[in-house]
Amino acid sequence: MRQLLQLNSTDNCLVALTDLEPGVYPYGEGLQLKVKESIPAKHRIALVDLPAGSTLTHYGVSVGRTTRMVAQGTRLSTENLVHQADPSEIREVNYQWKLPDISRFEGKTFMGYHRADGKVGTANYWLFVPLVFCENRNLRVIEDTLNTTLGYQKENNYVSYTRSLLGEEFTERKIETKRVFENVDGIRFLYHDGGCGGTRQDSETLLRLLAGYVHHPNVAGATVLSLGCQHAQIHWFKEIQGELYPNSDKPVIYLEQQQIKSEEMLIKTAIAQTIEQLKQANQIKRTPAPLSKLVIGLECGGSDGFSGLSANPAVGHASDLISALGGSSILSEFPELNGVEQNLIDRCKTRPLAEKFMTLQEAYSKKAVAAGSGFDMNPSPGNIRDGLITDAIKSAGAAKKGGYAPVTDVLDYTEPVVQPGLNLLCTPGNDVESTTGMAGSGANIILFTTGLGTPTGNPVTPVIKIATNSKLAEAMPDIIDVNAGAIISGEKTIEQLGEEILEEIIAVASGKATKAMQLDQNDFILWKRGVSL
Repeated sequence: MRQLLQLNSTDNCLVALTDLEPGVYPYGEGLQLKVKESIPAKHRIALVDLPAGSTLTHYGVSVGRTTRMVAQGTRLSTENLVHQADPSEIREVNYQWKLPDISRFEGKTFMGYHRADGKVGTANYWLFVPLVFCENRNLRVIEDTLNTTLGYQKENNYVSYTRSLLGEEFTERKIETKRVFENVDGIRFLYHDGGCGGTRQDSETLLRLLAGYVHHPNVAGATVLSLGCQHAQIHWFKEIQGELYPNSDKPVIYLEQQQIKSEEMLIKTAIAQTIEQLKQANQIKRTPAPLSKLVIGLECGGSDGFSGLSANPAVGHASDLISALGGSSILSEFPELNGVEQNLIDRCKTRPLAEKFMTLQEAYSKKAVAAGSGFDMNPSPGNIRDGLITDAIKSAGAAKKGGYAPVTDVLDYTEPVVQPGLNLLCTPGNDVESTTGMAGSGANIILFTTGLGTPTGNPVTPVIKIATNSKLAEAMPDIIDVNAGAIISGEKTIEQLGEEILEEIIAVASGKATKAMQLDQNDFILWKRGVSL
């Protein structure tokens, strides 16, 4: 197994692939480095002496500036390095992309749910949407009722365990899990804290996001509950849906509590009308669909020093395969593209796309600074502990999820994906705000890489969790779907793992449950366009 790795020939640092003690280690053809201190796996090591003020280069870009002398063969850390990113500009570049070999996947299909607007779902859910947080309690009553009676409720293994701790004997009633509606994969409930009390801009953002969920290809239809007096009015919601999704004809039930005699009547009406619509949704069955109907969200969270070496580039290769096959992918988390903007600008197919990306990125960055923060403050304690000591290091690795395909579209938050190929979507780096946004823009599968382990899922879009290292995959098998650690050990190539990921995408798109789905991990958080990194 390799112990040191230089990612780019211009880099003046190496990555420790295993825990290292002082000694001499090879890192390339006939090249060696004398390591002068103990170095934990995943951390960066100075390849040459770096005097104070030196620029650290990694992945072929600037990722930091030394604050004091860092001797060759010693560890880079927050004690001797601060964030530094390369500037970017729009320039004339004839970007050439070498298409990956797609012969293994040409003609392959997945079993999906075809919608009237031409999109294809990887699941078939009914959705309950509150227009204001005041309706959350009613949703909980409906959720318990429908999941229990329609066969979607899952066993809670912790009830009998807790009673045993209290010294009670308890025989847990077996929950009926046979679905009443076999072709409806579940009923999902989008709890949130918005719709009123904030700014009208917050309510508009919420409605635009909710519209993306109602008209998502994985959704058969929706029941919308309104109180009646809130900012997020039903008529406003209908207008936004017509603007963003003019070709969609999803069945949507609208109920307003202040126009109905009682809460009981509201709940009974919602249940009765939804049951009738579920009968129709149950008529839809999975049929073959080309891989060009896939829209893949690209996410990383709980990242470590191996993320940019294994899982992220493997996901990037899978994304390139999807693009070459006529499908779409979404690269989000704009604070985690800091320092690699030039590469993405050069890959934009048109100048207006490059300009839009720069405008969104610069506005986001300035807003963060104005709030007393900045993109440089993005890395979490877990990131730093595991080797991602500057945002530029983290970003250079995170951007690998986007592969090498040209950028075909740039989207602001809540804008829907309409172009095949690689799309850039403005979201925070916050895991759930980002995955919520990608699903809202139409992702029907999300790939989520993690080095530290995170359980994140989504209410309507299956999330495939990919471990960056084998230690994590072995320690947390209940949340990990794919292990990319074989890249670190040298057992597999990035391309091999990328193809395995695409095979997993096809299986999940055809109905295989991911670990997040098995755990009912249905995370949904609105980004209110404030400063979130």
